[in-house]
Amino acid sequence: MIGVAIIVAIVIAVPDHHTSLGTIFSFSKTAKEAGGIPGFINGTGFASGFFGSTLYIFLIGLLLAQYTITGYDASAHMTEETHQANISGPNGIWKSVVYSAIFGWILLIAVWAAVQGQKGYENALGFQLATANIAAPAQIFLDAVGRGTTIFLMLIIMGAQFFCGMASVTANSRMIYAFSRDGAVPGSRFWHKINKRTRTPTNSIWLAVVAAWLLVAPAYWRGSVVAYFAVTSIAVIGLYIAYVIPTFLRLIAGNKFQPGPWNLGRWSYLVGWIAVIWVVFICIMLMMPQFSPGGLNIKTIDALNYAPVAVGAVLVLAGGWYVISAHKWFKGPKVQGSSEELAAIERDLEVIA
Repeated sequence: MIGVAIIVAIVIAVPDHHTSLGTIFSFSKTAKEAGGIPGFINGTGFASGFFGSTLYIFLIGLLLAQYTITGYDASAHMTEETHQANISGPNGIWKSVVYSAIFGWILLIAVWAAVQGQKGYENALGFQLATANIAAPAQIFLDAVGRGTTIFLMLIIMGAQFFCGMASVTANSRMIYAFSRDGAVPGSRFWHKINKRTRTPTNSIWLAVVAAWLLVAPAYWRGSVVAYFAVTSIAVIGLYIAYVIPTFLRLIAGNKFQPGPWNLGRWSYLVGWIAVIWVVFICIMLMMPQFSPGGLNIKTIDALNYAPVAVGAVLVLAGGWYVISAHKWFKGPKVQGSSEELAAIERDLEVIA
C-alpha cells in the first residue's frame, strides 16, 4: 500500500502533462474521438466481428482485474498457523479483496493519467509489441518522469512482485502439505514431511516452486506474451474453480450447512449464487482467444490460448483418479488430534520457542 501511494504521488506530481479523466473513462474506439488516445484499445489483432468488438475487448480485459483479485484464499490456507482462525481467516479474505480493488483501481488510473498524449500512448504500445511482454508501464514511467525515477518506481514494483510471489509460494505449499497429509496427492508421504530444522514443509515448498516454473516455461521459451496471458488465465481459472466449489456445495446443502461465527446471514444465498454464476462466466471468457493468429505479427502457434488444455488436463486427471480409485478411500480431511492433544502441542512449541 505504501508502494502504491509512492507511485501514485510521483506520477501525479512530477509529469508536466496528464491525460484527462474524460479521456481515461472514454468509451471511444478512435483516437480522434477521445482527444488523441482511444478509450478502448483493440490489441487483439481481430479487426472485425464479435472478437473485434468493443464488448469482447472489454470482456477479455477483465483478466487483469480477475488476476489481481486472487490469492485472498491465502488467509484460509494459513489458518492452522493463526489465532482465532474462524474469525481472522474470513476477515483477511474480505479485506484483501476490498483493499486490492480500491488501491489497484487508483494505481491503474494514475498510470493511465501519466501517459504523455498520443506520442506516449504510441511509445507504450510499441514497447509492448516489440518486446512481446506486458511491460508497457515501464515506458509510460520513462516518458512521464525520466530514467532515474523510472528505475526507482520499477524497484518498488519488483519488490511488490517478490512479496506476492513469496506469499503465493507460502500459500501453495501449505495447500500441498494439507492435501498430502490427507492422502489426496500422489506421493503424499514425501510431500507432507516437515523439515525438523525450519519446522516448515520444505518438500511441498520446492514442489510448488518447480511446478510453477514449469507452467510458465513456455512464456520464457518462446518469449510469448500469449503464453504469459495463458498462464495468468490458468491461475485465475484454477483458483476460482477451487473457490466456487465449496460455495456451490454450501448453497445446495441448504439448512444442513452449519454456519460458523463469521457469516453473511440472510445475504449468503444471494451473494453465493452471484459468485457461482460469475465464476462460470469469467472462466469461459478466460478460455477464449485473446489474440488473432497472424495479427500483430503473432505466429499462429503463439496465439494459442492453452489455458483450456491445461485446466482440462488437471480436471481429467484429478477427476479420473477420484472415479477410479480415490472415491474408495478418500473421506475428506483427517482430524489432527483432539483439542487436548493440539493444546499440548502448542505448549511444547511455546517452550521450544
